[in-house]
Amino acid sequence: MGRATMRWLQPALLLVVAARLATVAVVVVRGEPQVPCYFVFGDSLVDNGNNNDIASLARANYPPYGIDFAGGPTGRFSNGLTTVDAISRLLGFDDYIPAYAGASGDQLLTGVNFASAAAGIRDETGQQLGQRISFGGQLQNYQAAVQQLVSILGDEDSAANHLSQCIFTVGMGSNDYLNNYFMPAVYPTSQQYTPAQYADVLIGQYSQQLRTLYSYGARKVALMSVGQVGCSPNELAQHSADGATCVPEINGAIDIFNRALIALVDQFNALPGAHFTYINVYGIFEDILRDPGSHGLTVTNRGCCGVGRNNGQVTCLPFQTPCANRNEYLFWDAFHPTEAANVLVGRRAYSAAQPSDVHPVDLRSLAQL
Repeated sequence: MGRATMRWLQPALLLVVAARLATVAVVVVRGEPQVPCYFVFGDSLVDNGNNNDIASLARANYPPYGIDFAGGPTGRFSNGLTTVDAISRLLGFDDYIPAYAGASGDQLLTGVNFASAAAGIRDETGQQLGQRISFGGQLQNYQAAVQQLVSILGDEDSAANHLSQCIFTVGMGSNDYLNNYFMPAVYPTSQQYTPAQYADVLIGQYSQQLRTLYSYGARKVALMSVGQVGCSPNELAQHSADGATCVPEINGAIDIFNRALIALVDQFNALPGAHFTYINVYGIFEDILRDPGSHGLTVTNRGCCGVGRNNGQVTCLPFQTPCANRNEYLFWDAFHPTEAANVLVGRRAYSAAQPSDVHPVDLRSLAQL
């Protein structure tokens, strides 16, 4: 083949290569999210900055929090992603769901995060840590957001139709145990109620609050179970003789609450148009603790960043140097999981690895309903 022919072929070849590259580019472009919007309610496990500008000890907008997050310290109580960050990516959102405190009106259309560190189902929960936005307060913020959506979309029917397609995740209850029931020096609840009675009281209040969420348009709602608080470095440091065995008194009380939460999901699914589901974070953590190595983890009883026994007596301090192998730790600080653990939980919430992970459906299925 002559040089003239080669010169003629080169542009043609370039066109073919360009066309192939364009095809590849189309393949990797992210599609539309599986749902138009995602709203988040919860506590420090998923707070991403709502506590930054309030008078609270429950804040994480300082290094080394966010050491592995592109935006640095944002208020997330982790080295990197939270569970809902992982879930938002799996649902197909290009950006993480923003904190309500700094969100614009337009961002309400795709969802915001109302979570607040130290928040509980009960209004008094976490009060020793200063200001926080209880679940009741988060619902008030959501109701204000719905009114804004009505204005943006033009009428209530349009807003209701829009919200009916959104996914809502609600993770409350951890602080009602950690920063209430099992803190008898500050709160009287453990003297007033047995664990079973306390679970009943919590579920009764939670049910009323979730009914408000439903009445303001939420239809696809995932309730996150309370996790294994009795396995956190803080509780191990205080109450575990060997520093490794989880505290049965705490986990036993939480198990009662979680079982009642499953029954609550079944009750809500009797309501018109309701698609509630239960995400078994407790069970997923139990599975990880049973065989951490198979999940890529080597340290499950110490915080990557913290002070004292189990790195859990005092939580991660400003500018403290954390562990280097963060992807091998289950816990980032005295209470909160690492990004590695959060991603594991987020994946199983989105796509159940075992039937016990969810009841009745995972988030991927919920998005399609």
